[in-house]
Amino acid sequence: MAVFYKANIDFITDHAVSADKKRYVDSTEAPRHYLNADHYGKNPFARIPQRWNDAVVKYSEDTLNKHGTVPWTIQRNYYWLVEAFKNHDTTRILTTSANLAHYIADAHVPLHLTENYNGQLTNQTGLHALWETRLPELFGSSYNYNAGKAKYIENPLAEAFKICHTSFNEVDSVLRLQRILNKQFPISKRMVRVKRGNRYVMDYSVAYSQAYQKLLRGMVQRRMRMAIASVGSYWYSAWVDAGQPDLNKLIKQKP
Repeated sequence: MAVFYKANIDFITDHAVSADKKRYVDSTEAPRHYLNADHYGKNPFARIPQRWNDAVVKYSEDTLNKHGTVPWTIQRNYYWLVEAFKNHDTTRILTTSANLAHYIADAHVPLHLTENYNGQLTNQTGLHALWETRLPELFGSSYNYNAGKAKYIENPLAEAFKICHTSFNEVDSVLRLQRILNKQFPISKRMVRVKRGNRYVMDYSVAYSQAYQKLLRGMVQRRMRMAIASVGSYWYSAWVDAGQPDLNKLIKQKP
C-alpha cells in the first residue's frame, strides 16, 4: 500500500484540499467537516446515537445537518473507498482516499467539535487559525510525525465517534489556555504584520504563538500524529475489506 500511495503522492497532495473547495459549489458540504458536539449537552457522546437513522429519529435530519455530520461523513467515504478498491478504480481510490483523509484530519481538530469553533462566543475570535494554521506553520518542521503501523478498524463509524470524542475532550483546554495567555500578552504584542504572497496581513506573533505552543504541551503535534495514524488505518482497513486487491497492477494506471 505504501508503494501505491507514494507512487501517487502528488495526486493525493493536490486533492487533499478538494473537500474544502467543494464548499464553494456545494451548499451541503460545510457540515461534513465538523460536529457541534456541545449542542447536544454536557455529555454528548452518551446522548448522540451513532447510527444515522437513529440519530435522525431522535434529533431530525435538519438538526444533524445544521450541527455537523463529520463522523457519518467519515463512514460514508470509507465505504466508498472500499467500493473503489473492489472496482480497481485508481482515480476513485485516490480521490476518495484524499477526501476521507481530509474529514478524518478535521475530526482530530478540537475546534471542529464545538459551537465555539473560532472562539467567537468567548471573545477569542481567531483562535481557530492560531491552533490549526499558525502553530503548525511555525513549529511543524520540528514535530515528530512517526505514527507507527496502521491497524485494522473493526467498526469505522464507532472509530469516527471515538476520534470526535477525544477531540471534544480537548476543547476546554484549547480555550482556557488561550484565555490564560491573553492575560500575559497585551493586544499590541499578540499580532504582527506577516507577508503572505505579495501582501501583508495581520497574524499572531511568533512570541505569542510560541507561548501558546508551550502551554498546549504538544497537543497540536499529538493530534496531527493521531490523524496520520487514523488515515493510514482507514485506508488499510478499506483495502482489507475490499478483499486486498493487487495494488501493483493499479500503480500502472495513471489517475
